[in-house]
Amino acid sequence: MSEAVKGFWAMVTVCIVWGLSGLYYKMLDGVPPIEVLAHRTLWSLIFFALILGFRGRLSEVVRVLRARQGRSAAMVALAAIMISANWFTFIWSVQTGHAVQASLGYYIFPLVAVVLGLIVYRESLGSLQWAAVALAGTAVAVLTLGLGIAPWISLILAFTFGTYGLIKKGLKAGPMVSVCAEVLLLSPIALAVLAGYYFGWWGSAPGAGAFGKDWQTSALLAFSGPLTGVPLLLFAYAAQRVRLATVGLVQYLNPTLQFGVATLAFGERVTIWHAIALGLIWCALALYSTASLRPRRVTAAPPEAV
Repeated sequence: MSEAVKGFWAMVTVCIVWGLSGLYYKMLDGVPPIEVLAHRTLWSLIFFALILGFRGRLSEVVRVLRARQGRSAAMVALAAIMISANWFTFIWSVQTGHAVQASLGYYIFPLVAVVLGLIVYRESLGSLQWAAVALAGTAVAVLTLGLGIAPWISLILAFTFGTYGLIKKGLKAGPMVSVCAEVLLLSPIALAVLAGYYFGWWGSAPGAGAFGKDWQTSALLAFSGPLTGVPLLLFAYAAQRVRLATVGLVQYLNPTLQFGVATLAFGERVTIWHAIALGLIWCALALYSTASLRPRRVTAAPPEAV
């Protein structure tokens, strides 16, 4: 099997895991989303620290955050805020019956990334890309007018993940090193959140934390670390071996599975406005994909370290 084929199937695996992750977090709907997020942060830190320690690369995390690289540390901190906001919004949306909106957010994300690239990096847009962005904007307007409220969950997920990707593009560190640095910065907040539940600081009774109450919930919370880390490793592996256009196209599998889980497994209602917006977004993605698949003369960049 060629490296490109291995990379393709690694990307498919990543998108299946991400697309079905709503089922996992739904099993934790008895745990407050902020507590789930705190556990996901800390168990991810442990997972990445073990992997990097085994590879002898923990010093790279320190270099990313050291004082004389203040700009790098600030970018990591901002990335940490964006990804934690994204994680929290997704977990909350799954637990509160808004998984359809969450899936729409990840459909919109590639088009948000295009606009952010235009604003920050002055990347040019072709006519098809402009048409895709316009259709996505129309989809948001349809949902806002039809439902009487802006699809805030979709927009928050799309913009936080888009901003996160934008920041990561400017970081000179491999994805695993940078994510380890991000969760390291978030870990004091995560520890404070969990301590609050166990000591009753947030108005709850002391000992209200979910971890340790039963082995099933404790195992699910602990597994959130590998569930976060393994897909990232596979994504980095795939990105080094397949075309970026292929990566972009396969990623649509993620929100498609999320949408299927929301409607078929969770039984969430899809209104006519959701259906129209989804149709517009699919048309936008078709235009965006057509533009991405057009051949370009580029010089292959060396693979990025994981």
